[in-house]
Amino acid sequence: MGFFNSLGCATMAWLRSAHASLAFLGESVVCAMTAIVRPRQFRFGDFLLAFQRATFDGLPITTGIGFLLGVILAFQSAAALQQFGVEVYISDLLTIALFRELGPLVTAIILAGRSGSAFAAEIGIMKVNEELDALTTMGLPPVRFLVLPRVMAAILSMPILTIFAELAGLIGGAIILDVMRVPTPVFWGHVTATATVFMITLGLTKGAIFGMLVGLIGCSAGMRARQTSDGVGTAATSAVVGSIVAIAVTDGVLAVLCYTWGI
Repeated sequence: MGFFNSLGCATMAWLRSAHASLAFLGESVVCAMTAIVRPRQFRFGDFLLAFQRATFDGLPITTGIGFLLGVILAFQSAAALQQFGVEVYISDLLTIALFRELGPLVTAIILAGRSGSAFAAEIGIMKVNEELDALTTMGLPPVRFLVLPRVMAAILSMPILTIFAELAGLIGGAIILDVMRVPTPVFWGHVTATATVFMITLGLTKGAIFGMLVGLIGCSAGMRARQTSDGVGTAATSAVVGSIVAIAVTDGVLAVLCYTWGI
């Protein structure tokens, strides 16, 4: 009986969590539609602050990791392609990998670690201090005032961070290929020939989707934070873990769809 009791409690807890997540998502969509119809209700000041923290404060680490990613990919690819004397095609491989897959994916993970946890901690502290209850009492929806600006900041910051990460990765690859005696003009010629507009657009679109996931999951974790001593820390951890899992699952689904549709 103890096993079935634990199983039932776990199932009910999961169902309550799923119900709360769906309710939060629905309220967020309604607030977003309301902001489109009535833009004056959108808090541009909070949006600009969250956008600055997510984008400009995250540029150094994003470009640094993007550069190292390009260097690592170039070295790992060279180990196989040098056997056939086709090191120049490392530029093609690097371009496809960065623009289609690794650029948006790695940038989204960085955003989840930096901004997703920050969103959860900020809103979680507000909940512990009963500021969310005060907003509700005054008739001000917390989702519209706190969640929507942060989610929009995450969505718009991801394409910018992705572009810088991809460019940094290409620069890192160009430096490594220059050491391997592949001329830099040849490298960039292969990059421009391989990087199509559709490929770049696909990567940026995936980045925006990942940014939306990071923003929603981070804010949702903060809204559901427990009012205990470790509630904020648990919410931040849940935001990072949930965002990374959601990003990985979504990226896998998009990869299957792209393969099925032949794009």
